[in-house]
Amino acid sequence: MEILQEINWQLVAPIIVLQVILMVAALVSCLRQEETNGPKWMWVLIILFVNLLGAILYFILGRKNG
Repeated sequence: MEILQEINWQLVAPIIVLQVILMVAALVSCLRQEETNGPKWMWVLIILFVNLLGAILYFILGRKNG
C-alpha cells in the first residue's frame, strides 16, 4: 500500500481520465457503427481489455468507412 502513496496522482489522474474518455468514445462509436472491419464483439473486447492501444487500434483499423 505504500506504493499507492508514493504515486504522484497529479500527473497520473489526467492520463487515466483521458484513457477512460477515449475508451468510452471508442465503445460508443463501435456500437453505433453499422459495419466494422471484423466482428463487433471482437472490437468491444479489444477496446476493453487492451486499454489505450485497443481504442486507438479501433479508430485506425476497426472502423469501416462508407
